[in-house]
Amino acid sequence: MHIVRFVAPPAGGFPLPAGPVQANGSTDQEVRGHADEANESAVGVTDGVTVTELTGVSGIGEMLRLPAASLRERCVGAEGPRHDAAAVRLLPPVDGHMEVWAAGVTYHRSREARVVESERAADVYQQVYEAERPELFFKSAAWRVTGDGETVAIRTDSGIDVPEPELGLVVNRHAEIVGYTVVNDVSSRTIEGENPLYLPQAKIYLGGCAAGPAIRPAWEITDPYDLDITLTIRRDGAQAWTGSAATSLLQRRFDDLVRYLFRADDFPDGVVLATGTSLVPDLPFTLLAGDEIIITITDVGTLTSRVVSGKAAMSWLSATVAEPPPSSQSSIRH
Repeated sequence: MHIVRFVAPPAGGFPLPAGPVQANGSTDQEVRGHADEANESAVGVTDGVTVTELTGVSGIGEMLRLPAASLRERCVGAEGPRHDAAAVRLLPPVDGHMEVWAAGVTYHRSREARVVESERAADVYQQVYEAERPELFFKSAAWRVTGDGETVAIRTDSGIDVPEPELGLVVNRHAEIVGYTVVNDVSSRTIEGENPLYLPQAKIYLGGCAAGPAIRPAWEITDPYDLDITLTIRRDGAQAWTGSAATSLLQRRFDDLVRYLFRADDFPDGVVLATGTSLVPDLPFTLLAGDEIIITITDVGTLTSRVVSGKAAMSWLSATVAEPPPSSQSSIRH
């Protein structure tokens, strides 16, 4: 089972694409525009063949107001309209007032990469790797997150940019890990390497975060510390880089990361916490516009993104932002 945020096809199907075609056969603008402007996005559960809509649920954030036991009961006993899974359009599994946060230097490989790129402050990353307190930082508001088949961006003021494939913890408002998703923490190695204090500029920008394609419930993952992660970058139809790792190499415990995140903060609509990467291409490899990024995590899913360059190429994302419904109108109570 996967929990999905989706758009059901209108009568007659989705309109034919008028711009660059995505992997799912339509443009970024069409998928988001249909969901946000028509306000027809829905939440459901899928077995890969059929999507069963969860009636009375306005979004993923609303679901994450529930305690874990109640959320599981709601998903397992799902009853509602059914849709052909091949016909719906999946949207990023974050919405409303949700946020994406990330943990850094949680794998030995990540520590090595940061030390190499940061000539002036290499010891900072060595200290963080061994410290009791983890490195946690804000990554994205829900509206900035792109989904499977959509685009991510590289900054025009950066020379070296890379994807960072990460297991994302889906955490409810009660600090319980209720699911897992795939996160692409796109990063500028040039900017972060110049000075660790430039981390927000290296990590947080329009087109810098992708997640999806769905949420795998935590109760269906036997051992989250035994998941394989694969990253493949394709360029001009050929493989430009590939690598694999596993969550067993993680230095931190998931519950410890969540505990620190919630220590002095609240997330009323839940949060996605990316747990760090152990797959970092060696310097001087960099993403280029037109590249395709494919991230697969065992039992969780595959997230595919196309690379564009610069803020202007991501203007479709900010143009399709809709005002989220007020929390007071929620039909689910915790």
